[in-house]
Amino acid sequence: MRWACACWLAVGAVALAGCGGGGGPKSNGVAQMTANQIIAQMKKDVSNAKSVHITGSGSSGSTQLSLDLQLERGTGGSGHIEIGGYGFDIVRIDNKLYFKADKAALDHFAGSVVANLLAGRWFVVPAGSSGFGSFTPFTDLQKLMKQILTASGRVEKGNESKVDGQPVIALTDTKNGGTLYVATTGPAYPLQLKPGKNRTGTISFTDWDQPVTLTAPKDALDYKKLTGS
Repeated sequence: MRWACACWLAVGAVALAGCGGGGGPKSNGVAQMTANQIIAQMKKDVSNAKSVHITGSGSSGSTQLSLDLQLERGTGGSGHIEIGGYGFDIVRIDNKLYFKADKAALDHFAGSVVANLLAGRWFVVPAGSSGFGSFTPFTDLQKLMKQILTASGRVEKGNESKVDGQPVIALTDTKNGGTLYVATTGPAYPLQLKPGKNRTGTISFTDWDQPVTLTAPKDALDYKKLTGS
């Protein structure tokens, strides 16, 4: 399923809720649903989510990848993304997208001119622009979760287990072996993703619906004015 690799592929391309049970949290019923019904309920609940914290590290082929993102529906997000050893700090608030990276990362992704101008400094670009604007989906809760949760093959329901103490049901992609663990108490949120073939690592989804504070970096430089692009 694409969710088993989409987050890693998307990164490369651009370069808990509830508790539930008797005496405890109440079941949300997804464990008794079919795989397709679980997916539908999960997507519905995610579409209503206010926020999430997404963390993960692993590899896609020979490329090492990691991300640590706090996302808020309708506003933006912030965090850190690394691709093959090159890292970016990123913040988006509405239509403004802020970046900070070292010289090596900027030279790799944007060239030596940009690297010399902006290494180690915060700079801002329009969220819808080309180039750095391609990172915008990583700060958009709904767009990023849609990428991660879109299956590429037939999905089968697996066994019930727990992720960090919370009951979950496994959904496995029969095409590439990736497995997504969905909460069986509270909203049917995804809690963990283990990628499939030729990929390693784990993506975790935590702090669903918890408050997120997004702050624009001070003294950010205007990328368009500096580069004339």
